[in-house]
Amino acid sequence: MKIVKPQPFTFEAGPRAVLLLHGFTGHSADVRMLGRFLEKKGYTSHAPIYRGHGLPPEELLKATPEQWWEDVTNAYAHLQDLGYTEIAVAGLSLGGVLGLKLAYSEKTKAIITMCAPMFFDNRTQLTQGFKQFSKEYKQLEKKDEATIHSEIAYLMEHANFKQLSDLIDEVKSNIDTIYTPTLVTQARKDKMINTDSADYIYDHVEADMKDIKWYEDSGHVITLDKEKDLLYEDIYQFLESLNWEE
Repeated sequence: MKIVKPQPFTFEAGPRAVLLLHGFTGHSADVRMLGRFLEKKGYTSHAPIYRGHGLPPEELLKATPEQWWEDVTNAYAHLQDLGYTEIAVAGLSLGGVLGLKLAYSEKTKAIITMCAPMFFDNRTQLTQGFKQFSKEYKQLEKKDEATIHSEIAYLMEHANFKQLSDLIDEVKSNIDTIYTPTLVTQARKDKMINTDSADYIYDHVEADMKDIKWYEDSGHVITLDKEKDLLYEDIYQFLESLNWEE
């Protein structure tokens, strides 16, 4: 079976721009509906796909957090090249971590995190998440169970999340240098990360303007879960509260 490779997207709608960042093992589909929602509200959005993502799990293991960070900075520059001078960032999971790094590395309009991890005591959950992603991908490829079992065993033997752990630790140690307006959103039923991460981000960013919102009936991929409409509206209201120059 041929699996269609996902693509980045840019939805141009107005002078206010939002960089949308997907999660680990995910791709632009994680944030496409959010992008379409913002487009209807007059916001431009752009979502890249980090190297190794949207591809077989073997390719994901070949990519590094340093490459993902480069992909994010290139995506930010892409919006600037299109003429956007005020850019907010909204990131899911790993995208939230990379978004926070962008918030203290570049001049961003605001940062919105969605189920972003700050602790790596969730090594088991991340490992299980990668394992589940690998299984589902290989099932889509119509491989038999024996082959799937063998290939996943090989992947898990060679998977190394040390660099991902280092990235999270680096960002965590720099959270208190973020002064840009911040919205922290977190699913209560998130089984993939330690949900104390949300409180940590909220408590340690130095922004005068910051808020935290919890979604009681949602899981980790909050952008696609049952409370997504509420999440989108909360993000929109937060964006509307910013002091845009135009």
